Amino acid sequence: MKSSSFFLLSLLCLTPLHAEEAIDPERIANTIILNETGVKNLRLETIEVEERVFNESVFAIGRVEDVPGHGYAISSRIPGRALKVNTRIGDRVERGETLIEVESRQPGNPPPVIPLKALRDGVVTEAKVIEGKPVSPDNTLLTIADRTVMWVTAEIPEQRAAKIKEGTKAEVSFPALEGEPVIATLLRFGVEADATAGSIHGIFELPNPSGRLSPGMRTELNIIISTREDVMAVPESSIQGDPSSRVVYVKDFELENAFVKAPVVLGSSSGGWVEVLEGLFPGDEVVTRGSYALGFAGSGSGISLKEALDAAHGHEHNEDGSEMTPEQKAAKEKPHDDDHGHEGGSAPKWLIYYASGITLAFLITLQQLWDKRRKETSSHA
Repeated sequence: MKSSSFFLLSLLCLTPLHAEEAIDPERIANTIILNETGVKNLRLETIEVEERVFNESVFAIGRVEDVPGHGYAISSRIPGRALKVNTRIGDRVERGETLIEVESRQPGNPPPVIPLKALRDGVVTEAKVIEGKPVSPDNTLLTIADRTVMWVTAEIPEQRAAKIKEGTKAEVSFPALEGEPVIATLLRFGVEADATAGSIHGIFELPNPSGRLSPGMRTELNIIISTREDVMAVPESSIQGDPSSRVVYVKDFELENAFVKAPVVLGSSSGGWVEVLEGLFPGDEVVTRGSYALGFAGSGSGISLKEALDAAHGHEHNEDGSEMTPEQKAAKEKPHDDDHGHEGGSAPKWLIYYASGITLAFLITLQQLWDKRRKETSSHA
């Protein structure tokens, strides 16, 4: 008896260790569960939340320009004709490369040929020479721009310009090109403001070693006016909801292809990032690409919360996600009776009860008759 009581007490103590915590009803209501096909169709992408350097910046639009004076012209020092032209507009040339061969008008057999060479590396931006045509010293034959360094002229809003000084850095992106933003430095402000646009010209210098930048190319600048470290921020593309109730979608920590809508409190936004003051923790995986479409997904995905939890935990749950009790499991495993009988030709249970009742009534009646007959026999004796 003592050992049995001890065993029962042990079971009572161990049971809570194996019980699952109840699932927060709010989490259930805000959980969107997809199947693998749904995730692929929405093309979801996530980013892990972490503390980062946060730059407060001023946004501006600009255009790429050649640096004034960073070019040169090629002309012939003697009259003659262009015997051979080795380059054309758009070609990149290197210092010392022969660009044009000019045949002199001086007598000779053959006449002397003078090579015209590139003075520095650059790009041919203008060509006014045709092979076989005459040339003279007063003609510019080629114009070459040195584009290893370029300028970006940005339109800075006047009300924000006071915080921007010479030497300020900016992250410059080019819609026409792929890749990470390039860091440029503010050289100076323009000599005139644009009264119509209400802006001031800011001239930024940036390297162009690959030569991919061309004059007139559109740019987008985030001009950095302050920097803070250890700020938790997420991409703007992850923020959804109306201005009074912003939310993000966080990848569930245990359920496959499940995402939880999480309310957040936001701070400053800059350069495509938004500061998160409340609602997220470092290590959370936030949906970036596809977050807008995810808000309309979830219904008809082919998988329920119960099925997702069953797969994650390895045992059955109720439809609301709660753990199934032993009584519920027993009730589910108990065979379901019906009015049509069991498999294998067994009689319906109602028929068994009816036959048992008839049999019992018959036995009672038989016992009463037997007792009555014994009494009659005794009285005659």
